[in-house]
Amino acid sequence: MTDFDYDLFVIGAGSGGVRAARMASSYGARVGICESYQVGGTCVVRGCIPKKLFVYASHVAEDFESAKGYGWDGETPTFSWPTLLANKDKEIARLNGLYKQTLSNNNVDLFEKKGVMVDAHTIDLEGQRITADKVLVATGGWPSMPDVPGIEHAISSNEAFHLDEWPNSVVIVGGGYIAVEFAGIFNGLGVETTQLYRRDQILRGFDQDIRASVEGEMRKKGVDIRVNTDVASIEKTDDGLVVTLKDGSTLQADVIMYATGRVPATGGMGLEELGVAMRDNGAIKIDENYRTSVDNIFSLGDCTDRLQLTPVAIAEAMAFTATQFNNTPTPMDYDDVATAVFSQPPVGTVGLTEEQAREKYGEVVIYKSDFRPLLHTLGGSDERTMMKLIVDKASDRVVGVHMVGMDAGEIIQGIGIAIKCGATKAQFDATMAIHPTAAEEFVTMRDPVS
Repeated sequence: MTDFDYDLFVIGAGSGGVRAARMASSYGARVGICESYQVGGTCVVRGCIPKKLFVYASHVAEDFESAKGYGWDGETPTFSWPTLLANKDKEIARLNGLYKQTLSNNNVDLFEKKGVMVDAHTIDLEGQRITADKVLVATGGWPSMPDVPGIEHAISSNEAFHLDEWPNSVVIVGGGYIAVEFAGIFNGLGVETTQLYRRDQILRGFDQDIRASVEGEMRKKGVDIRVNTDVASIEKTDDGLVVTLKDGSTLQADVIMYATGRVPATGGMGLEELGVAMRDNGAIKIDENYRTSVDNIFSLGDCTDRLQLTPVAIAEAMAFTATQFNNTPTPMDYDDVATAVFSQPPVGTVGLTEEQAREKYGEVVIYKSDFRPLLHTLGGSDERTMMKLIVDKASDRVVGVHMVGMDAGEIIQGIGIAIKCGATKAQFDATMAIHPTAAEEFVTMRDPVS
């Protein structure tokens, strides 16, 4: 026991912070945690969960069209934004309550206040001061809004979850996964959707075949994607919002949404004043054990700007608490992290891109499949699925797997296990297919592309 109020105090009750608090308490530590907004963090409150609920909602009209080919008919359904909004808020409130209950059940004291570091062991909670032996900063990230004239008229993904009225038209600025996902959501829910991206192709950092496939399918669904396009200014008029592009042309829309990246939410916490080293973008610098430049202060999750993924933050929390409170040094493995983009159609990916594989291994063998899913043969949609395997020729190991198509995220989760285990192409080939499924393509591709 120490003279401090807590053995560990966590600033930020998102996925990583809550897991760290719960696990440290299970190891016998006295733990407190603070959160200035809703417990659950970005993923639960204003990210993964509400976003995927919106993706489900936006796909209903397309599913209804497909149903006609299977003998179903009737009135075309109409969309009610207030109903979706209310049901989403109800579900988020339920999850928020569950997270609070988890903390309570694990004897973690929750302070629903903003935490600011006064010194290395003291946290100010809006006038209340507590002390802790160790402090963990897990405050996540926040949308980055660029310095564009009129940017105050634009929204980020945060506000997109709480619109007062459903728009008729939207301009989305950005080419990453958040921009792509919301373009699919708005478009699927009947909004005239334009996506602007300043580079030559969306989804930078993903495999080139994924990027091309997603862009092509989105265009077929009606999203107006304009690449090599940047915004000069935004103006509010009586008729709506007007976006002036750098080439001098203009666009008008009801809503302008920016999805141009996220930055670590580390400002105004007193960290720099304590000498906690940070990168230029505000990310907290940490070592392999999540320790900052101040010996008793640690950090993990999106505010360290490593892999900004909920499961990664949770795994980091498990490693941190095992190391610090269970005398079990646990290194974190960041290789071959599977992930998904809930675009329309969705993306599932694990391992290296083709470009990365060629750079690392030199000679690689590529297998690809492009086909119309069975569902659409009667449903009538011309949406296609793309699958790709990247194999190191020398070892026969599969080093990258990529998919664009229905259920991509669900399929890649299982494939991720095989990649983590070092599976070879021969082992993929020896695996019996499940027919008829899309996933069987991953074990039936025999002929490499030239």
